Amino acid sequence: MNLAFEVQEAFAPDGVLSRAAEHFVPRSGQTEMALAVARAIEGGYALVVEASTGVGKTFSYLVPALLSGERVLLSTATKALQDQLFGRDLPRLVEALGLPVRTALLKGRGSYLCLHRMEMARQDAHLPDGMSVRALARIEEWSKVTRTGDLAELPGLDERSPVIPIVTSTRENCLGTQCPRFRACHVNLARREAMAADVVVINHHLFFADLAVRESGVAELLPSVRIAIFDEAHQLNETGVQFLGRNLTTGQLLDFARDMLAAGLQLARGLVDWQEVVGVTELAARELRLCAGRQSPGTRLRWTAEGPESLDPTAWKEALEAVRAACQQACEALDMVSEIAPDFVRLHERATELAVRAEGFANGCEPGCVRWVDVGMQLRLVESPLDISNAVKTRVLGAEGGDAKSWIFTSATLGDDDKLSWFTQPCGLTEAEVLRIGSPFDYARQAAVYIPPNFPKPGDPSHTAKVAESAAAWARQLGGRTMVLTTTLRALRTIGDALHAAFENSDDMEVLVQGAMPKRVLIERFREGSSQGGKGCVLVASASFWEGIDVPGDALQLLVIDKLPFPPPNDPLAEARSKLLESQGRSAFNDYFLPEAAVALKQGAGRLIRRETDQGVLVVCDSRLASMGYGRRLLRALPPMQRLASEQELMERLEGLTRTCTRDCLQT
Repeated sequence: MNLAFEVQEAFAPDGVLSRAAEHFVPRSGQTEMALAVARAIEGGYALVVEASTGVGKTFSYLVPALLSGERVLLSTATKALQDQLFGRDLPRLVEALGLPVRTALLKGRGSYLCLHRMEMARQDAHLPDGMSVRALARIEEWSKVTRTGDLAELPGLDERSPVIPIVTSTRENCLGTQCPRFRACHVNLARREAMAADVVVINHHLFFADLAVRESGVAELLPSVRIAIFDEAHQLNETGVQFLGRNLTTGQLLDFARDMLAAGLQLARGLVDWQEVVGVTELAARELRLCAGRQSPGTRLRWTAEGPESLDPTAWKEALEAVRAACQQACEALDMVSEIAPDFVRLHERATELAVRAEGFANGCEPGCVRWVDVGMQLRLVESPLDISNAVKTRVLGAEGGDAKSWIFTSATLGDDDKLSWFTQPCGLTEAEVLRIGSPFDYARQAAVYIPPNFPKPGDPSHTAKVAESAAAWARQLGGRTMVLTTTLRALRTIGDALHAAFENSDDMEVLVQGAMPKRVLIERFREGSSQGGKGCVLVASASFWEGIDVPGDALQLLVIDKLPFPPPNDPLAEARSKLLESQGRSAFNDYFLPEAAVALKQGAGRLIRRETDQGVLVVCDSRLASMGYGRRLLRALPPMQRLASEQELMERLEGLTRTCTRDCLQT
């Protein structure tokens, strides 16, 4: 019996999934994808699958992977999706298929409690604030009962808590086998379990971080795995370029200084003037940050000459040299105490690495890379490859050896052409087999799209105010159940403030704005909506909310996008990619900016309809979608929704959704 036959049987109307999986409904697209994955596993080749929302792609790759009887590596885009896959989907299927499969969850170091650093933090008199002291006390209590050390298991711990980097390790500060708590190390326990498991669930960040440094973990695991599956694969290129280049941040320097001071005062007080050595490092970090002056948060400065644009190149070079000299001075101080404790050996290695990075950034950019500076509370110096194609070809697809491996890449959004070029070209997968599977949803019945004809153009200063004014009127008509997605943080703040003002005296409407509370809390509140007598909700969000957000049912029925999501033309990475295309005689707009906008628009629109029973309206407040020739290409990227022609039709549609929702609420 071959794998494809077993998969076909499992997805049959009377198959094992229909008997064991709750609410399972056979779908032709789901079976088609599962059979394609089975063939790729048997044939040992790369497969790229775009499976639109509603196909059920998770079952489509899990069933053939589990039935293959081989070791499998599963990678997801985020830790939240990783937890969902490991905690819900995998156990359900393993039980349904009746397979004796061992599964393991493997995250990056920053997800696990470091017992040694927790003990060091307990003695540190420089914790940021009282909240951190209380959080540390809670972590210490939890550390006595946790088996995994995964901080995601600790209820109520804000993922933004400043105590987390204090009680977790990084590759730079981990003491390895010299650590006094090595035997009880949660990271090593997770790695040992991964090495012994049949199915290992990781995330893309861990995959590329590990690939970049060849650290034990994924790099050790890959040679023993013949099947690797990447879900939410559309994030692979951007994730990969973060890790396959190099960076230096003022935050890294300050963290190093803090760790050096804590270790010095606890383990070698009086042998070195730690305050002076640390003070030099902290001063160098602050002076480097001051070089960038006042900039808007999120600003990216091009760096094509001796220094970043608009900065004094002489002052910049001197600041980098001061960082290198401070790290070198730290090395000399740590040399004097290196035999006292392994902490000082690791700190010496960190100081050396930071000095090397500072010197590297003082020299020219590597060929085929682009360099820039991110400006925020800290300064982040980045040198990145333009894409991951070379790394995938040489270090992933070309480095396997032994049996031919099966590489499966899937997402709901991978491009807007039949070859899925937006994904396959930068990821070095142009030779892979490609499959596109449409959604089973009846979009023409379930959804409509409206493009306001008389809006100010996106470049007009009044555009954002008009979006806020209109969104308030539409949300009022619908009683909430509205999400506004913005393309910039500036628009996020402007629209959020305007909606707060519009509903300031409202007793039945609540405005939620990204950044006001943790993402998870925002989504939970929005999903509640006006159910159980609560207020209607309007959520204003940007960036990460364009994808991976699942709000099924009536909680979201109006999705407003402020303008077409083209990459910012002055972004250094976008600019470098554009110049590369133009040097090849290609069109940067047609081959880069337009596909990027199409994919992002498709991802954003995908938040609206999540189930066969959902209904809603998408409003794109950008007249270019209707007036420009390229608008037709962008519209084709959207699901085939009904097109609304006027504001009156929109309001009638919203009124109909309100009546339907009210009727459903009365019936329940």
